Amino acid sequence: MSQPNPAVEGGSSEKANDTQAPSAGCLSWLCPSFFPATNKKRIVFVLGGPGSGKGTQCAKLVETFKYKHLSAGDLLRAEVASGSATADLINGYITEGQIVPSEITVALLKKAIDKSSESVVLVDGFPRALDQIDEFLAIVGYDCDFVLFFDCNEELLTQRLLKRGETSGRADDNLESIQKRFLTFRNQSYPVVEKYEALGKVKRVDSSVGTPDEVFAKVSPLFS
Repeated sequence: MSQPNPAVEGGSSEKANDTQAPSAGCLSWLCPSFFPATNKKRIVFVLGGPGSGKGTQCAKLVETFKYKHLSAGDLLRAEVASGSATADLINGYITEGQIVPSEITVALLKKAIDKSSESVVLVDGFPRALDQIDEFLAIVGYDCDFVLFFDCNEELLTQRLLKRGETSGRADDNLESIQKRFLTFRNQSYPVVEKYEALGKVKRVDSSVGTPDEVFAKVSPLFS
C-alpha cells in the first residue's frame, strides 16, 4: 500500500524559529496533576492530513454514536487565542508547519479527556510523532483502542486546503505552510502510522473518493 502524504498540526519536541520551550513554571498550569483522574475511556486516534475529512467524519461519528470528539489542532488553536503564556510559542510552530512540543499537546488533551463524560473519545490529529505516543502513555496512562487513518494523496489535499484557506482564516492554510507540513508528516508522523500498523491497530479509509456520506459508509462499520 502506498505511503500517504497528509499534513500535520499537532505536537513534538522539534523547535520552530529556534524558539525555546517555556520553563516548567510557564507550563505548570498544564501539569496533569492539576486535573483529577477519571475512569478509563476508549480512545481512538484519528489521523490523516488536513483536508482528508477527519473533522467531517468525526462529526458524523458524534452524531451517530454520541462519541466525544477532541481535535488536537483545535485545542492548540484555542490555546493560542486565549493569549496564555504558551500562545506565541504554539503559534510559531503551527505557522512553520512544525510539531508543537509533546508536553503541551498531551496536557491539553488529558485535560479535555478528563472533562469528557462520554466513554468513547475520538482524538483527532494525534499523535503526530513517536515521542507523543510515549508522552500520552506516561501522562494519560493507557494507549488507544485503534487508529482510524484517512488516506488521501498530497495533490488532492493541497487543493482542498487552499480552497479552505479562502475562508478559514487559519495561519497554516497557505501553500508555503502546507508544503512544510507535508515534509513534517513524511519525516515525523508517518512512522506513527507504521508503528501502530505493526501492532495491527490501524484501520485505513480511502477519503480521496466519494462524498462525505459515502466515506462515512466505510467508516461507521469500523465502530459497530
